[in-house]
Amino acid sequence: MSAEADGGRLALWDWRRRVSALYAEIRGESDPVAAWWRWREARDRLFRDHPQSPLEPAQRARFRGLAYGDYDPSLRFAAVLHPVADGIVARFDAGADGSLTLAGFARTEGLARPLGRELTLFWIEGYAGSVFLPFTDGSTGRTSYGAGRYLLDTLKGADLGSDAQGHAILDFNFAYNPSCAYSPRWACPLAPSENALPATIHAGERKYDGPVVND
Repeated sequence: MSAEADGGRLALWDWRRRVSALYAEIRGESDPVAAWWRWREARDRLFRDHPQSPLEPAQRARFRGLAYGDYDPSLRFAAVLHPVADGIVARFDAGADGSLTLAGFARTEGLARPLGRELTLFWIEGYAGSVFLPFTDGSTGRTSYGAGRYLLDTLKGADLGSDAQGHAILDFNFAYNPSCAYSPRWACPLAPSENALPATIHAGERKYDGPVVND
């Protein structure tokens, strides 16, 4: 194993630690809007300064921040989750990491009325596993990234937690782009058609078109 590979893994470990710590802060913040601003500011710092940033070096040199829609409190849900025994299984080419298998294991309750359908949560198969929630919506390919966005990815520490009743917090203001939205170096699993929302979600991270200046 090369020193470069070792260094990359150390940087990736640090990136994941920082992201996990950030989401722990978010879960401990009583004001969702304040948590959202903290999340935005921390992500901008990571994208600009961290060696594991998905941005290319030339992009980082000109980076002025990621673009988001305004915070919309109506897009924050405490969702009941129901296990599913026969969820869909999707497989993706993960580039140098080989293939990735996603198995649907739970279904939301409470999103169909406001968003047009329920969502499936996926389990990323492999050692220890992890929870993954990708989706598309009416903004996909227009104002948001064309392959969809992610809301939860516990492998990377992206976990919004639950409320006092144990319902999963699904806040679409925290939707973010996969790494492949910024550079072809990255291979990312796409949102299965089962998670295509009819509603248009203007909140969350927008399409990355290069250097932007946030309001």
